[in-house]
Amino acid sequence: MDNPEVILGNSNPRFSGVTSTMLQTLPGVCSAIPVAVLGPHHLPDDVPSLTFREFVKLCRQPLRSGRHRIFHARRNNEMIQALLARKLFGARIKIAFTSTAQRQHTWLTKWLIAQMDGLLTTCTGAAAVLDRPPDRMIPHGVDLKTYAPPSSKQEGWKALGLPGDYGVGVFGRVRPQKGIDILIEAALPLLAKHPGPTLVIVGETTPKFRAYQEHLEGMVAEAGLTERVHFLGKQPHDKLPGLFQGMSLVVALSRNEGFGLTVLEAMASGCAVLASHTGAWRDIIREGTDGATVPCDDIPATRAALDQLFSNSDSLESTGAAGRQRVEDKYEVAMEAKALVDYYRCLGTPE
Repeated sequence: MDNPEVILGNSNPRFSGVTSTMLQTLPGVCSAIPVAVLGPHHLPDDVPSLTFREFVKLCRQPLRSGRHRIFHARRNNEMIQALLARKLFGARIKIAFTSTAQRQHTWLTKWLIAQMDGLLTTCTGAAAVLDRPPDRMIPHGVDLKTYAPPSSKQEGWKALGLPGDYGVGVFGRVRPQKGIDILIEAALPLLAKHPGPTLVIVGETTPKFRAYQEHLEGMVAEAGLTERVHFLGKQPHDKLPGLFQGMSLVVALSRNEGFGLTVLEAMASGCAVLASHTGAWRDIIREGTDGATVPCDDIPATRAALDQLFSNSDSLESTGAAGRQRVEDKYEVAMEAKALVDYYRCLGTPE
């Protein structure tokens, strides 16, 4: 492998949102600068991975160019890995961390961040809880080829074989944090008034939250609306773009979120969006143009917003088209990759 200038942390064997954002930027970053990844999880075959021992051995040697080698951490344990390599084993690296959390950090996280040479964040909400200003704000992006509108939303919906005139999708694990109960409580009284929409919940339910899903299904059954609300469970990753294409509206009502790629994936797929005031969603969504936002955990506000969207369902496709243009202009993954490369080069410049 080429002598890498950038090492990316990859400590989680489970596929997560953090993993996804790292993998999506990899092609663009690797095309511009030599990269290796600490940890083999979910990597394509053409990206070199390192064990911790290999990482330490490599980083004890300086780059021949005289530049600083960069380690980019996105998790606490990756910050710890990099600090151990530097303080105990003499790794010659500069460490950058991307902070996405929108809650007060623990004392440990604050201490770790204070040791970083560079600090990035992805949105204004995450920047607001930091003790020091981030060096740069680099929002996530999505692959516009993977997530693209269908030729017709009507045809996209028909391809899914579900009842109703159009789909209202939720994408994410079924658990309270994602606010699916807020959607169910807000939407059930509206479904009798609006016969067109069908709610489609796409995402895994782990055993811990099986009772949560059963409670929601019970609410739906009690309202006599089982044909209008469908839990599809976990779907293969390559099936998700087609599911997004079938939706006219995507709802994201998380009680808390780091960034929330779902909204960008939906907008790129030509969906109107309704999202809560968390993640990067208020930065991304233009009220009344791409969709709407509502306060977290606010059932009346959510119901009012849904009622307005359902009442104007003929405009959902044009709203989705505006959202697609928004993503093309500001949130394409190649833009994120370029911004990261620019930052790595800046941080790596010798003093």
